[in-house]
Amino acid sequence: MRILAVDTALGLCSAIVIDTITDQVISRESLPMDRGHAEALMPLIDRVMTEVPGGFSSLGRIATTVGPGSFTGLRVGLSAARAMALATSLPLVGITTLSAYAAPFLDGGGERSVASVIDARHQHVYLQISAADGRILVPPCIIAHAEAEALILSEKARVVGSAPSLFADLAQNSRSSVVCEVDQPGPDSAWVARLAAFANPDEALPVPLYLRPPDAVPQQNGRIALR
Repeated sequence: MRILAVDTALGLCSAIVIDTITDQVISRESLPMDRGHAEALMPLIDRVMTEVPGGFSSLGRIATTVGPGSFTGLRVGLSAARAMALATSLPLVGITTLSAYAAPFLDGGGERSVASVIDARHQHVYLQISAADGRILVPPCIIAHAEAEALILSEKARVVGSAPSLFADLAQNSRSSVVCEVDQPGPDSAWVARLAAFANPDEALPVPLYLRPPDAVPQQNGRIALR
C-alpha cells in the first residue's frame, strides 16, 4: 500500500510517500524548522507528490502525526491531512510522535525497553515507555523530569526522541543501565507511514494528542459581555 505521511508536530516539516509492501520510498522531503510550517507544508507536499507516479490516485491512505508536540505545528499537519483525505476520500490515520520515535528501535529486536521523550519545558517531558516486544509500559504522559528519570532507570531503557540529552547524566551515572540516543528534531516520517500501514483507521483517529493545556490563553480582562 502506498501511504502519504505528513509530520509537522515538532522541529521538522516532512512528507513522504512509501510503498509499505516493498518498503520502497517513492518520494520524500524534510525541512528542519521550529516555525513556519503553515507556509512550508503545502508546497512541500506538492513537490513530493509531483515525484509520485499516479499521484494521489495511487495512494491507499494518508497518515499524520498527532502529537504530543507544538500546538501550532499539530494543527497545521492535521488540517492539511484532513483536507487531503476529504478531497481524495482516502482513509486518514493519526500516529503519535512518541510511537514513531520508538518504532525503529523496537523493530531491531533488541532486549531493551524504549523510552520516547520530548521536551515539554518547565522541567517536564512528554514520555512513553515501550517494552522490547512493543507493549506500552508507560502510556503517553507529561511528567516531571525527576519522575521520568526514575521510570527510565527502573526499566533500564534506551532513551530516544527529541530530548534524550536531558538524561545524559542519568545514562552516565547508571553504568550502562540506561542508554541515550542522539536528539532528533522529529520522528522519521518513514516510520510514521509504516505504523500507519498497520493502524486501524477506526482506532488511530486523526485527533491531536494534547497532554497539557496551551501556554497561551485568551485574555479575560476587558472583554465585552455578550447580551
